[in-house]
Amino acid sequence: MTVRPPQSLSRHGTAGSGLNVFEYELMAERADALGRHGLKVEKAIAALNGFDGGTQQPEERQRLLDEAADAVWAFLIQREICGFRDSRDAVCRYGIPKEVMARLGIVRKR
Repeated sequence: MTVRPPQSLSRHGTAGSGLNVFEYELMAERADALGRHGLKVEKAIAALNGFDGGTQQPEERQRLLDEAADAVWAFLIQREICGFRDSRDAVCRYGIPKEVMARLGIVRKR
């Protein structure tokens, strides 16, 4: 579902221009991408929290940490693209562990 912003908030003279329609579509796509990245973060954090050290190998936990860090890194970049500069709220809201935050932006050998 998309919602148009009120016409009273549009800039004077651009209400019917193609540029305004393009900007609206671009904002909608950014918001949709942010939502998709948020879902990926939720899944990665849930998988990490569901790790059972008694039955799973330590290498599996490292893989889950790496996947969570990659998902969070992409999510935070998308937030910045949308204009959200402060990530503290997102870290608290999604319950991102400190060890995941410490791995953000690390390039690993594959």
